[in-house]
Amino acid sequence: MSDSLWWQGIKGVQRKRKVLKRLQWIVIGLFLAMNTIAYFHAYKFTHFSESGTDKTKNPKELGTSNKIKALLFGINNPKPINTTQPARPFEVINLQSSQKIECWHIKLDSSKGTVIVFHGFSGNKSLMLDKSEEFNKLGYNTLLVDFIGTGGSDGNNTTVGYKEAQDVKVCIDYLRQINEHNIVLFGTSMGAAAILKAAEAFQIDPTCAIIECPFGSMYKTTCARFKHMNVPCFPMAGLLLFWGGVQNGFWAFSHNPTEYAKCVKFPTLLLYGEKDAEVSRAEIDNIFANMTGKKRLYTFADAGHENYLKRYKVDWVNTVSVFLEENL
Repeated sequence: MSDSLWWQGIKGVQRKRKVLKRLQWIVIGLFLAMNTIAYFHAYKFTHFSESGTDKTKNPKELGTSNKIKALLFGINNPKPINTTQPARPFEVINLQSSQKIECWHIKLDSSKGTVIVFHGFSGNKSLMLDKSEEFNKLGYNTLLVDFIGTGGSDGNNTTVGYKEAQDVKVCIDYLRQINEHNIVLFGTSMGAAAILKAAEAFQIDPTCAIIECPFGSMYKTTCARFKHMNVPCFPMAGLLLFWGGVQNGFWAFSHNPTEYAKCVKFPTLLLYGEKDAEVSRAEIDNIFANMTGKKRLYTFADAGHENYLKRYKVDWVNTVSVFLEENL
């Protein structure tokens, strides 16, 4: 081999090494950028901003530039505040969970039992007053709860039902301490997931429970949010879950209401909207199949991930009333 050919071969190897090194740095840069974005996105998703901050609109309502901004820096989600109070006489109860949680206790002159009412993600107890009123009309006391981080409760963060399970247990313990024997749990979305987690973590044993549209797993509900923005969920959904768990002290990939359902031995009514874009019918079917106690599934044909009471009041009240009569 001539010296010139040998030298050209050396140069070729050097060029390849330079290209590989650049590609290596590009991959490292992309990896760091994705993790940085996921870190801030996870923080904003699980930590409410100061009340009064403008809330980011629904992804479907965002323009291209604002959608990109939300994808890069996360959503603004102000701490939910209670905007109204019960029309009926009520007592403010402060209970000690991982932090202080604020509840409204509405008591009737005579009651069949007490329904503990748990709200969904980014909700608060004032948004559950319509459900509370229906339970009151059916003859039940209600205990409306602000999860940690919302309304009148302490803190500003959420774990989307994982650590909120302790709030569920604390409320049950409170009612038992005041000699309430008929305890019904009601939870919607995140509130439903918290009830399922409490069944697994604390072996709770209420008289019965009514749960609406619980998600199958934290990963699936995170992916659903990316799909709303027409963005592939891989790999960002996994990174978001990882950093959200790290920031809040738990392994978010294990937050799996489908598995928790195996510990549900008490009678349960599961409600679902057939056009729910955030929770699939397969997730609901799997949760329902895993429940080991007496159970019933009722669906609303045209409902999405919403408050069923607004459009389906008669069906909702009748279904709930029959279930409660059968199990109390």
